[in-house]
Amino acid sequence: MDIEASMRKSVEATQRTFNTIRTGRANPSLLDKLSIDYYGAETPLRSLATLSTPDSQTIQIQPFDRGSMALIEKAIAMSDLGLTPNNDGKVIRINIPPLTEDRRKEFCKLASRYAEEGKVSLRNIRREAIDVVKKQEKEGELSEDQSRDAQEKVQKLTDRFIAELEKHLSEKEIDILKV
Repeated sequence: MDIEASMRKSVEATQRTFNTIRTGRANPSLLDKLSIDYYGAETPLRSLATLSTPDSQTIQIQPFDRGSMALIEKAIAMSDLGLTPNNDGKVIRINIPPLTEDRRKEFCKLASRYAEEGKVSLRNIRREAIDVVKKQEKEGELSEDQSRDAQEKVQKLTDRFIAELEKHLSEKEIDILKV
């Protein structure tokens, strides 16, 4: 079991989740979790259209198939993002309104919750790794000293990745609070 790779994946997953939180600027990654019921199959928006940001307050969606415009528009309107799509027949534009102070605080709390979920994931990986080390010690594959050293390594690795997660969280909070 490659503990470092597992922990890295956990931190990256948390970062991707952070990207779905709105900041004051338009960002196509806000729509990453959005999927559209396209001919009976749940399809990610990025597979159906090109996303761009012509300016800091607008996300532009250019569908590959014009027939999917109404489906995309409906999915955005029905989502919990609180965004209103505007369709001009060729592209869909979403205006990102500036965030209020209360909304910014809510998003900071949401980011903290996502970070805490990431930390729980890291701790679960640590627990599983330490269980493996203890099992190896019990079966005589490792000496007591080797087991203690391995457990300390796992703990140091966990501490390093938790610190990295904290850094990403503080960067995201700064980004959210920046007006």
